Amino acid sequence: MPLVSTGDIVRDAARDGRGVGAFNVIQLEHANALVDGAERAGAPVILQISENAVKYHGGLEPIGLATLAVARTASVPVAVHLDHATKAELVREAVALGFGSVMYDASVLPYDENVAATRSVVEHCHAAGVFVEAELGEVGGKDGVHAPGARTDPAEAAAFVEATGIDALAIAVGTSHAMLEKTAALDLDLIAANRKAVPVPLVLHGSSGVADADLTRAVEAGMTKINIATALNQAFTGAVRDYLAANPKVVDTRKYLAPGREAVAAEVARLLGVLRAAA
Repeated sequence: MPLVSTGDIVRDAARDGRGVGAFNVIQLEHANALVDGAERAGAPVILQISENAVKYHGGLEPIGLATLAVARTASVPVAVHLDHATKAELVREAVALGFGSVMYDASVLPYDENVAATRSVVEHCHAAGVFVEAELGEVGGKDGVHAPGARTDPAEAAAFVEATGIDALAIAVGTSHAMLEKTAALDLDLIAANRKAVPVPLVLHGSSGVADADLTRAVEAGMTKINIATALNQAFTGAVRDYLAANPKVVDTRKYLAPGREAVAAEVARLLGVLRAAA
């Protein structure tokens, strides 16, 4: 199946009240597993490559082109997305490689600077038909939208969307990145208020820390794109550890990476059910 527009996937889901799983690719095994899981669930999926993953690989092109190639083999709609880019030049590279969307993160900047930087990125991306996600963060907070206690004001969110022209907005409603336990307390009323005020789809980052039932409630309250990374890394690493513990003499990396890939695929299929992602 040809690559699908991120905008089409996200806007269709927002219209229908479905969630969209957006899962992070770190290695090729992740990309394969994410597509496998989406095919099992019969649901669209977004494959994300973060700026940190780009640093790990020494550049965007190797992992980016590999992920695009995997996406093209899928039998379900798959889009490829650049996640948490803080550098405009990385955004431009992703656009040139054929990514369908980018998330530009200037949320640590003061509001006016965030607006100006984001608007510039939007102009470049929209000229190439690329969907843009951004964050409205805590002013002056180094963790931006995910700073402890940070919350997104609906009126400010609506103004930010109008001022920047972005296509989706990540908001602060109680989650945080890299949570290892599902203890996040979502503000469902705030999600609903932002959904009413903001004219573009809403994005939930740090969703690994959210209990399954609350992920479903978040979608029902108005969230659309749901970002999950750490929970899948836990599944992958746990499966690899178990295999190596049971087979300490194995040195063929395929032997122990395959269980990790299978664990991620199974968890992706399950999570897509939780998010009610199937059309």
